[in-house]
Amino acid sequence: MKPWLLPSGHQRGIPFIVPDHWTPEQALAVVELLDDLRERIWAHYQIPLHELMREEYAPTHDPDLRHTDTDDPPF
Repeated sequence: MKPWLLPSGHQRGIPFIVPDHWTPEQALAVVELLDDLRERIWAHYQIPLHELMREEYAPTHDPDLRHTDTDDPPF
């Protein structure tokens, strides 16, 4: 079975198939619903979401990376 290619990177969950017979108007209605839902969730959880996203997407400290002095180019 081929893994899902979701923007979130999640590989587990309930599969959902978007019907290919929707009209453009139906597809737009779903997109608008999702936009409204995202806006309501963001309005309610804005600060905790921002903090969580900062934690999840912040670069990790890698001790193997060497610090190079910007005054001393490597060439």
